[in-house]
Amino acid sequence: MKALVLAGKDLPLMFEEVETPVAETGFTVVKLKAAALNHRDVWIHKGMYAGIKYPTILGSDGAGTLADGTEVIIHAGHHWGDSPAAQGKNFKILGLPDDGTFAEYVKVPTEAIFPKPQHLTFEQAAAVPLGGVTAWRALMTKCQAKAGEKVLISGIGGGVALFAMQYAVALGCEVWVTSSSDEKIEHAQKLGAKGGINYRTEGWSKSLLEKTGGFDVIIDSAAGDGFTEFIGLCNAGGRIAFYGATTLGKITNLDPRRIFWNQLSIFGSTMGSPEDFEAMLHFISEHKIIPVVDSVFDLQDGNAAIKKMEDGKQFGKIVLAI
Repeated sequence: MKALVLAGKDLPLMFEEVETPVAETGFTVVKLKAAALNHRDVWIHKGMYAGIKYPTILGSDGAGTLADGTEVIIHAGHHWGDSPAAQGKNFKILGLPDDGTFAEYVKVPTEAIFPKPQHLTFEQAAAVPLGGVTAWRALMTKCQAKAGEKVLISGIGGGVALFAMQYAVALGCEVWVTSSSDEKIEHAQKLGAKGGINYRTEGWSKSLLEKTGGFDVIIDSAAGDGFTEFIGLCNAGGRIAFYGATTLGKITNLDPRRIFWNQLSIFGSTMGSPEDFEAMLHFISEHKIIPVVDSVFDLQDGNAAIKKMEDGKQFGKIVLAI
């Protein structure tokens, strides 16, 4: 089969012939129709990830068909474990250490295969797994968002943030967003967000508080020093979940008095359990949610896709057609 192979740190992905995986007990081979990129792929490409091995086939997200033609979507998180509260020690993500979805075929645990939502194309379905379940767990499992609540999504334009926004809008929440791009805020409003603010604007959090009156739920991906602004934006009983640390900075200067007096809850969240994934797919199918796809590249053009993600100008998922 053809696949994109990463032979070393910062090297171009090589589109080459590799051995086709063979099914074995407990595992199933999926013929991929589409795969999608995540920032995880960029970090591995740059050597900024634990447990990297070379050569490797990247890719955590994928959709395709089984041998009998059944259309499926792949859950990117494998071997979650027995506790719904957190992943176990054997948990791993498709695309490292196991070969991923930037290929014509992929072998995955049979339990990681789910029916593809019928209203989605393969390219749209491939955009869902990692980002979709990360957003679902943060917003729905951890923060328990409810219809009518005010929700703030930071860093709109990334895949997880957009999924969180789409879920919250479908749920009946009043959704606001932040971004460093006014254009991305405008895009978000067209997708159902009530408003947004550019976080590079001086006094942005104070201005947002005056506009909205505060938030019941905040979903963040950046962490860092800016995280402290969210404490002041929370209503009493508010919940904050963060699923990343894209600023690569520690959270400092939190005021514990505002946290305990206002009964705030702060959750760390990553990926999601099989139960999260199944509930998410049901919600996506029920509400006919269509993932935001920024662009589609052919598999052999994977280096151009990686470059686009590195540039960070995309709005939505970057997908590889296979």
